[in-house]
Amino acid sequence: MCNIDFGRDIEIKINEPLSKHSSFRIGGGAKYALFPKNREELIFAVNTCIQRHKKFLIVGNASNLLFDDNGFDGVVIFTTKMDNTEYIHKNDGVYIKAECGKSLTELASEVGKKHSLQGLEFAYGIPGTVGGAVYMNAGAYGGQMSDVVVETEAYDFKAQRVVTVTGEEHKFSYRHSLFGETPGLIVLSTTVKLSLGDAEEIFAKMNKTMTSRKEKQPLELPNAGSTFKRPGENIFVGKLIEDAGLKGYSVGGAQISEKHAGFTVNRGGATSSDVRSVIEHTKAVVLEKYGVLLESEIIYIPY
Repeated sequence: MCNIDFGRDIEIKINEPLSKHSSFRIGGGAKYALFPKNREELIFAVNTCIQRHKKFLIVGNASNLLFDDNGFDGVVIFTTKMDNTEYIHKNDGVYIKAECGKSLTELASEVGKKHSLQGLEFAYGIPGTVGGAVYMNAGAYGGQMSDVVVETEAYDFKAQRVVTVTGEEHKFSYRHSLFGETPGLIVLSTTVKLSLGDAEEIFAKMNKTMTSRKEKQPLELPNAGSTFKRPGENIFVGKLIEDAGLKGYSVGGAQISEKHAGFTVNRGGATSSDVRSVIEHTKAVVLEKYGVLLESEIIYIPY
């Protein structure tokens, strides 16, 4: 039974297995798992955690997270029920305001296939949410969120107020944003600017992107996307790892994908310690062989 009043309308689960919500299918139970439906419930939940001195974590699809095998001794707040979108037509283009829990792939499909809007084709197939994509400036196939984001609303839980971030204030760079360097800010919604295009061309680009993903990436096995960030402009991590002879290297159920060495997969029964061992071994070997220090793109969440 929950002994904390998070508000009667917020869906709450006790000792919820995080493996059910992780794309890695790894993780023990969260002491409390909350599923707010709107920003008011999210803000109320966050403020309650702060008032009750409970540690908390804001999560979308958990598509690049590695939860500890023991779970999380606190409150995990999932935003996936916050998925509304609003279309605003202006002379200079179409602006789409999407809530933080909106699936990025669903948004790309919706704007492209239903509304013939171009600019988010690169995002089709990225498994995260809008909030997570803004947080890490997600990108693929020559595009990234910084190309289209014009404004973001966030909750500053330290100041207990909603703030608006515009343009260069986002501090976007490769896999980085203001939100990644400012723990007190929680993305509530973001607005992207797109333009009208040809529906058939947009559809063709998205299909090409998805086909490429299926051919090159190990989508058939649980994983958390690219294991490491790109260490340089013309340095390809997958090739480095493969050239180091690590393709297929495994610890327990965790393995460097035999399909694409830039991914670590759960071949069945992998633990978070298995994955972390694979990551640390890979970093050590690549550093020793090539003098390149790899930085994990997967975020480990301790108990």
